[in-house]
Amino acid sequence: MPAITPESARVFNDLVEVNKTGAKGYQEAAEGVSDPQLKAELSRLSQQRAQFAAELEQQARRLGVEAPSNEGTIEGALTDAAAAVHRGWINVKSAITGQDDSAILGECETGDKVALEAYESALKSQSVPAEASSVIQKQHSEILAAKNQVTQWKASNR
Repeated sequence: MPAITPESARVFNDLVEVNKTGAKGYQEAAEGVSDPQLKAELSRLSQQRAQFAAELEQQARRLGVEAPSNEGTIEGALTDAAAAVHRGWINVKSAITGQDDSAILGECETGDKVALEAYESALKSQSVPAEASSVIQKQHSEILAAKNQVTQWKASNR
């Protein structure tokens, strides 16, 4: 088994945070939209992101990655991406107030765009073991599909 570097630990921890933030953002979006079917779909995406976080945590434990630590590990693009995802989803809350479903979906789209960037950085990282990389690749594909679906919903809600 390859040695876990501080960078690979950071990749896992950042992607877990990206998904926890996405789960919360999608849940807030689901609570804010008026269309019942859209509400159900956004709740499903919230559950998907929570599941992704759990999968990544399980994979990390299997590889010996400890829980997130803030002690001088390599801070880089992923940490910045995780913070940007958080900022992207923060806007969902403000979009919900007095906004239509299309505006809320636009914020979901933004959150997913930044999440995809974090996944792409993780996939480029040389420090992620191959077995973990396949999990990350699968989740990236599903987030991309979700973002494309949100874009379609947004277009049909105008």
